[in-house]
Amino acid sequence: MKIGVLSDTHLAYTSGVLSSVKHVLRNKYTLEDLRQLLTRHFRAVELIIHAGDFVDVAVLEMLQEFAPVEAVQGNMDPAAIRARLPEQRILELEGVTIGITHGNGGPQGILERVKAVFKDKPVDAIVFGHTHQPINERHEGILFFNPGSPTDRIFAPYNSLGILEITDKIESSIIRL
Repeated sequence: MKIGVLSDTHLAYTSGVLSSVKHVLRNKYTLEDLRQLLTRHFRAVELIIHAGDFVDVAVLEMLQEFAPVEAVQGNMDPAAIRARLPEQRILELEGVTIGITHGNGGPQGILERVKAVFKDKPVDAIVFGHTHQPINERHEGILFFNPGSPTDRIFAPYNSLGILEITDKIESSIIRL
């Protein structure tokens, strides 16, 4: 099973127009730019995981054009998204357990904080976002996977998204954009 993974898209739209000057100055990407990235990198995925900070429901709806979406809300998501998505979730996919959460706080200690969310629930992998910094590391048998942000480079060296592939195990890769 091939899974496209992204987080922190931070595209704020109202009727197709960017809704805040702050996002215009910081984030030069549009919904159509994101669609083109996904067409290139997610065309063969069977599922999409989004780890929060959509910022607008239009992004969630656009993702559903590519594949089914499993997602959580982020700290920047509005009420319309918070009403539809949980703060965390656990997926069982082909014998692999994946915990999904957005994350919180600064980059220092993020792995410990996201691990604590699933402390009573054994997981094989934790997908998270928040820091915009791509992470693809294993610690104590758990894959910690932050795909970074495809559209917002604040605190990150580059834009990115990710791919998870489940066969008899889980493989992961970061795609630098």
